[in-house]
Amino acid sequence: MQVADSSRGIVSRGFSGRPRGSAALPPGQYVTPDFPVLSAGPTPRVRPESWQLSITTETGAVHRWTWPQFLSLPAESVVRDIHCVTTWSKLATTWEGVSLDTLLADVQTEAGYALATSYGDYTTNLPLADLRNGKAWVVHRYDGQPLAPEHGGPARLLVPHLYLWKSAKWIRDIALRREDKRGFWENVGYHDYGDPWREQRYWGD
Repeated sequence: MQVADSSRGIVSRGFSGRPRGSAALPPGQYVTPDFPVLSAGPTPRVRPESWQLSITTETGAVHRWTWPQFLSLPAESVVRDIHCVTTWSKLATTWEGVSLDTLLADVQTEAGYALATSYGDYTTNLPLADLRNGKAWVVHRYDGQPLAPEHGGPARLLVPHLYLWKSAKWIRDIALRREDKRGFWENVGYHDYGDPWREQRYWGD
């Protein structure tokens, strides 16, 4: 099972003792200059020539892009802060990728939810509204370089206004659903939504 960038008890955290408390940070977070890699399993090694991304609607209609087709779509440069549920934050990270608004432009759906699935079968759930209106991207470059496998390359979901486990690494499918369905971490105690500013880390937060 592949995982996102965070865990509770399953992944060794290894980060503590950092200064906390900044108006630019959600509650309980500290700034790190590094980009920690947290996982509980082997990193998938997906070659771009074999990579595909699909969006599957609630009716079963499939929209699919190969790597060359994906790269031919209009790309955007994105600078955003990112926040991990294990309490580290990295500010002003720079990405390049395709907006979900672009990917969803020709998709007919009445769904209200999405379930993202990775190569390695990691899953995470999100309201569809949180993938629209300039809130989410499928990114393939980080800091001017191709996205490294340990950070989700060749492409990952980026939903920076939510905790980073929602930004599924190694993305391969986004299933649009009428009803919500919990993903991997949500099924073992993580919050269904995951808003850093409301500290929605775990069930009941």
